Amino acid sequence: MAKRNRNQSAKPLAPGEVGPRQPCPCGSGRRYKACHGAPGGGRIFVKRPFEGLASECDIVALRELVPAATAPIEVKGHEDREVLLCTLLPMAAPAMVRESGAIWLGLQVQHGYGDPSRDLAAVLTEALTAEVGVVGLPVDPGPGPRLQDLLVDEPLDVTVHDGFDFWVADMDPTSEVAAALEAADGATSPTARLTEVAAAYWTEMGAKEHLRWVMPEPEDALLSALARLHVRGDDVVVPGARFVGMFRAHGLLAPVWDLPAGTGAEALEAPAAELRQRLDVALAELADGELTTEERSARSGLANRQVTIR
Repeated sequence: MAKRNRNQSAKPLAPGEVGPRQPCPCGSGRRYKACHGAPGGGRIFVKRPFEGLASECDIVALRELVPAATAPIEVKGHEDREVLLCTLLPMAAPAMVRESGAIWLGLQVQHGYGDPSRDLAAVLTEALTAEVGVVGLPVDPGPGPRLQDLLVDEPLDVTVHDGFDFWVADMDPTSEVAAALEAADGATSPTARLTEVAAAYWTEMGAKEHLRWVMPEPEDALLSALARLHVRGDDVVVPGARFVGMFRAHGLLAPVWDLPAGTGAEALEAPAAELRQRLDVALAELADGELTTEERSARSGLANRQVTIR
């Protein structure tokens, strides 16, 4: 008997549904059936988990691109409680309750259950009533509030640190914490947040300097606008800089420029603001127009220079 073609009996997919053999939308590179579609692989996947928050782009940057930084946040109904959002905590802890009663909430963690906003909210909720020490998230917390539900939504006041000395600023470090501090400091790179534009970070990695800038626009529109600037030669942030590609993280794009050695963060302030203005003009132009053939070719090239982080 002839072997039946599996595609002939495949059930049609509903709009937005992901097939088992298709790439998982989380960006892992695995098929859906081996990732979020597998048993225990996560009941949900939220492509843009921090959407709607005033500092969505900075949260994505702190979670994925910035080594050491902190920002105070306020929790609704607990405005008198000190809560600090941190890039990384000792041993990648999800949260810590300090001796002072302050809560430190970690962004760079080892777990992932499909919705980082829900996961962070679950940890924060537990920390609000926990004793001094580490607060973990060993299992999928299931349905529950998200950061958007818990936080007093205001722009973050981000402080970028040279290292992780802030871990022990209010305590005598144990040998275990000291070892973790030394290891973490060894993995950091000098970083600074620009002040003239949002969510743009200069960093120095070895002999190279980069500008990494998380932007809030939808991916398709941003790609098209960047392609238009590229064709015009207007995507150069400072002389000698080169637009080299983009990271994709949590539903947002983070364009990256290689910078001439010795540029530093301060020299980027005014040029970055001017580039943002040119980008806004291109976005407005494309709202009622289409790309030229040359711009479409440039857009295709830019799309091939994306690296998905999350």
